[in-house]
Amino acid sequence: MIENTTYDEIKIGQFARLVRTLTVDDVKAFAAVSGDNNPAHLDDDYARSSLFHEVIGHGMWSGSLISAVLGTQFPGPGTIYLGQTLEFKRPVKIGDTVTILITVLHKNDVKKSVTLECLGTNQHMEKVLIGEAVVLAPTEKVKIEIGATPEIHLFDPEAGLKKLLALGAHLGPVTCAIVHPCDENSILGAMDAAKNNLIIPILVGPEIRIRELARHLEIDLNGIQIIPSSHSHHAAKIAAELAASGQAEALMKGSLHTDELMHAVLANNALLTKHRLSHIFRFEAPLYSKPLFISDAAINIKPNLIEKRDIVQNAINLFHILNDHDPKVAILSAVENVEPDIPSTIDAAALCKMADRGQITGGILDGPLAFDNAISPEAVKVKKIHSLVAGDADILIVPDLESGNMLAKQLDYLGGATACGIVLGGRVPIALTSRADGRNTRMASALLVKLVAHHYRNEKP
Repeated sequence: MIENTTYDEIKIGQFARLVRTLTVDDVKAFAAVSGDNNPAHLDDDYARSSLFHEVIGHGMWSGSLISAVLGTQFPGPGTIYLGQTLEFKRPVKIGDTVTILITVLHKNDVKKSVTLECLGTNQHMEKVLIGEAVVLAPTEKVKIEIGATPEIHLFDPEAGLKKLLALGAHLGPVTCAIVHPCDENSILGAMDAAKNNLIIPILVGPEIRIRELARHLEIDLNGIQIIPSSHSHHAAKIAAELAASGQAEALMKGSLHTDELMHAVLANNALLTKHRLSHIFRFEAPLYSKPLFISDAAINIKPNLIEKRDIVQNAINLFHILNDHDPKVAILSAVENVEPDIPSTIDAAALCKMADRGQITGGILDGPLAFDNAISPEAVKVKKIHSLVAGDADILIVPDLESGNMLAKQLDYLGGATACGIVLGGRVPIALTSRADGRNTRMASALLVKLVAHHYRNEKP
């Protein structure tokens, strides 16, 4: 409950205060709401070269705390802002604790207005702002239950990409054959990956077409190896041969169909292992607390139990390359109980038993689990499911390609998630991006192949 202070109750010298510590999320939220994307507040690299040499909070973030005091504490509900002067004395940095103190200076009995001194100090008792506020004070007493503050879910794809790229910053680039890079996204994604020290690209495709596209996009191909091909099928065959001979440590799909590239890979026995190839998506979703891996949504259409075993193992292997702990693997179906009429529930139960017997290693498996039970602690609580995986999954194993593809695209187009993807199970990793994927998705996928390729140098698949 909050109770206001009416004009008649207000006394000269009366005061109120509010204490808040500035966080990175505060800065991002203020930028999102205000539209003030000044790099001094959001870009670490830019901020280091600025006057203060580090990210600082928006000046009006501190000013907004004054409004919070006036509207919720003193005078409280019914207060109308008439004016505000502010003078900023020093920046507020991430981690600074700001104390806002407002003190009554004057009362105007005719207008029922109040002038208040506003002072903001940091944890060192240094002034960060001073000013005066003029408000119409409430004339009627009000005591009401304060409503819940609206939630803001912050999601910063650029920050997520930087964090992901940092995983491979200590490693050198790997040689990667870019298969048929004949559209804007595929060639720009490859060049971005090269600039970020992820790959050494070998462009495989129609040379004249590639060079014309590069000129149009003002891309400098000086020093970039181009291996000419007559068409996309030919490019896929050449790229597979480069990988088989060790001239390329990875492959990246350009502007050709997935089945063209995968047909060339599967036709080259030197690229195959005893395991089935499968695709793994890595998603960062705004409403999930950690990256979420999904498999298989791109290659295996209706996998049988043995093929699902390889799909699970490939996903676990990728997770271990990126993380230092065992993943929680949810085997998805429509329900959380084993139902004979739903074959995916039987496969899920069998996969869990295979993990118990060591046929799948490195992960904690549970299933069948419906999607809500896999990712929502609240759903788990309501349904009284006892599980180490439910509500906190790292990896989602889908029943078939159709369900996985729909889930992945829903996360992307409706859920605002960012994704990258890779194919494992062969001798070399393959970045299997969609032709609709942008440059950042391709660069993130290049990071995955870089990490996997380095891992394969020490542990052959």
